[in-house]
Amino acid sequence: MTPTPATMSGVQLTRHGGPEALIWRDDIPVPRPSAGEVLVRVLAAGVNMTDLNTRIGWYGEGRAAGWGGQMVFPRIQGSDLCGRVVALGADVTGFDLGARVICPTNQHEPAAENPIAFVSIGSEFDGAFAQYCLVKAQHLHDVSASSLSDIEIGAMPCAYGTAHNLLTRAQVAVGERVLITGASGGVGLAAVQLATLRGAEVTGQCSLSKAAPLRSIGALVLARDTTPKPRSFDVVIDVVGGEGWQERLDALVPGGRYATSGAVAGPKVTGDLRRVYLNDLTIYGATHQPREVFAGLVTIINTARLRPVVSQTYPMRDIARAQSDLAAGKYPGKLVLIPSETPS
Repeated sequence: MTPTPATMSGVQLTRHGGPEALIWRDDIPVPRPSAGEVLVRVLAAGVNMTDLNTRIGWYGEGRAAGWGGQMVFPRIQGSDLCGRVVALGADVTGFDLGARVICPTNQHEPAAENPIAFVSIGSEFDGAFAQYCLVKAQHLHDVSASSLSDIEIGAMPCAYGTAHNLLTRAQVAVGERVLITGASGGVGLAAVQLATLRGAEVTGQCSLSKAAPLRSIGALVLARDTTPKPRSFDVVIDVVGGEGWQERLDALVPGGRYATSGAVAGPKVTGDLRRVYLNDLTIYGATHQPREVFAGLVTIINTARLRPVVSQTYPMRDIARAQSDLAAGKYPGKLVLIPSETPS
């Protein structure tokens, strides 16, 4: 294996702000693994709304906050990682050099005052928008057995991990009728694929111009601006928020379940609480992801039970263009960055 260089290329976020806050550098020191850590060479890194939201400070409503805590600049973002193990810290076992690995975006680090506390790759510590990154061994999963490509796997940890967590939290079962909003986006389309894999009857709500991938896997399609029929779904998976939130609750049958992990149309919603308790609805917020849930996704990846929809790839240097395309909803599914001049 090629010796690890002293420096690497990558993108640093220097402050909260627009794409001008992203700076390309060719002289970033390559980190060295301490005890319990693994150095990973990045093969592919998906682009996600969480990266954009973190960049602009959306999670902290303008404060210098990341996903799980205080954010320190400069920061290498990148919440999706497919990489190869190149160095092991002291006491690390269970991984071979050259193994292909991934990790969850939100990594469970429980504390006495918060048993579901987490840190996030690309937010509280440097992520995948560079040639190398460090990850604690306890959060890595081996996907060397998968027949999926590096690009396909690099598209999956954040979006598919989020979607799998939503479906697990909402206990989606065979034969249930599931409405998924934002169904042409990364998390939404992942949820459509994973819910279909579970044997649910899936309806995806999205722009009809980007509905082809949904139809290709057998999902029904509801136009983005159409109000869903009341009492017609057992589960609603919502990554949109904004206007129409009450109508999505009304689309649930009595005893139905609603799960959310996003608010791309706006975080502020209004509704009638009487319709929640009188219909015995259950509402799940789904950010904390138990290790066993992500491990379930790893099994799906290693057995290649589905393939993610990757619409575009970009050289990592073109991150601003990739994020602009993502924010504009230009393509269905996932966009993936490839590190420039990655060592072989």
